Amino acid sequence: MDMELSLTSSVPLFLLLLLPVLCFLCLRRHGTGKQISAGGLKAYPVVGTLPHFVKNQHRLIEWSAGVVARCPTHTMSFNFKSFGLMAGAITANPANVEYVVKTNFQNYPKGEYVVSVIEDFLGHGIFNSDGDQWLWQRRAANYKFSKRSLRNFVVSAVRFEVVDRLLPLLERAERDGRTLDLQDVLERFAFDNVCCVAFDEDPACLTEEGMGVNGRTEFLRAFNDAQSIVMVRFMSPVKWAWRAKRLLDLEPERRMREALATIHGYADRIVRERRERGASGLARKDDFLSRFAANGEHSDESLRDVVTNFVLAGRDTTSSALTWFFWLLSGRPDVEDRVVREIRAVRAASGSTDAAFSFDELWEMHYLHAAITESMRLYPPVAMDTHCCQNDDVLPDGTFVGRGWQVTYSAYAMARLEEIWGKDCEEYRPERWLDEDGVFRPESPFKYPIFHGGPRMCLGKEMAYIQMKSIVACVFERFSFRFVGGEGRPGLVFSVTLRMEGGLPVQVKKRRDSLS
Repeated sequence: MDMELSLTSSVPLFLLLLLPVLCFLCLRRHGTGKQISAGGLKAYPVVGTLPHFVKNQHRLIEWSAGVVARCPTHTMSFNFKSFGLMAGAITANPANVEYVVKTNFQNYPKGEYVVSVIEDFLGHGIFNSDGDQWLWQRRAANYKFSKRSLRNFVVSAVRFEVVDRLLPLLERAERDGRTLDLQDVLERFAFDNVCCVAFDEDPACLTEEGMGVNGRTEFLRAFNDAQSIVMVRFMSPVKWAWRAKRLLDLEPERRMREALATIHGYADRIVRERRERGASGLARKDDFLSRFAANGEHSDESLRDVVTNFVLAGRDTTSSALTWFFWLLSGRPDVEDRVVREIRAVRAASGSTDAAFSFDELWEMHYLHAAITESMRLYPPVAMDTHCCQNDDVLPDGTFVGRGWQVTYSAYAMARLEEIWGKDCEEYRPERWLDEDGVFRPESPFKYPIFHGGPRMCLGKEMAYIQMKSIVACVFERFSFRFVGGEGRPGLVFSVTLRMEGGLPVQVKKRRDSLS
């Protein structure tokens, strides 16, 4: 989905460690008593606000959103270098977002520290690079995304995966009364799809016979494991601790080494086979990997970075978005009914009897577009995104940021601010995206930074919506889901993308008057 996913910087939870804010400075200025820091947090002697972080580390995204919401400008800055940590700011202010990602873009790259933390996982791929390394990859990807043939191929690839694999899988689950982990199903779907579109590779992970071939199951498991361990690195109070653990072969770095061996082995195989097929003239010439490989200057290792970066973007973001979408609709039958009515109205108007929907038919589904967009507002696939300040600066809200500071904007926090979205900001309401004629009305990318903005604006936005709307339309035309995971909202997994803790267990029910 998100072709500018800002991966390591995308969920920089290590920044939240920096919330031990200004305690030492406050003590020097005001004595030894307890002080109140930004966001109403008490700063304790020596340790500052670190106890708040320790207490809330199991719910970091939600907690930090609450802290930022209490700050008058919705920006919290912190400087705690005396403990060997970092300095930075977390913001939910749209003016700051625009300034960082667009107006003063050159002053806010990913930064050396962020890139280095995840380099062994993603190398210097498009989401983990700056300068010329980022620019040539961006240009190569932009060339592909600008071609009409890609849109047509995406529609075709999604159709095959939906009609030949996803719908039969749901049919069998409904017939057998079997509970499905819909998050796992969506991740496997997206993995198949991105490999087909980007690498001319069909892992067939959505088929039972395909999961055990060429280490696909192991790869997906290792990929999830690597993301979790990356977040452990960022969350460490000591920024170099993970390097020491890796040197001493301690957990979780030992597991990371094993996961990387699996990930790199799988990606290396794709690159090797792609080069062999290209040399023999048997490969497709218009996939992403071919475009990157066309420049003979790029090594196999560089192409491996292309594979891992595209897998993360193409698998994890769309699957995250749809997992939360289907969960939200499980508690909103009114929204689901309206989505189904729109799907059937489009079907009736086109007169099509195809098992899937064309691009033009999907384009007419404005309410479905709004429902998915609203879901991503509340549960953004990439909850937070970070950039590094190169030179001392002042944000539009007056917040000073120094050289080397990490500046993070929280899309999760922004969705929960009345000043941005109104008093019903925490309510799931697709209608907020429609005009009086029921036509979808987009918002500023700096108010809704789900696809980022500025030079790193997501190139895969249209492809993501094609995939998500096609899945929902084809599935809801035939089936409904009953969430069987218990009461209350599932937990958030602190990974590179916003995954659902424990998966999304559902019972599949055939819809009345559905297509056979």
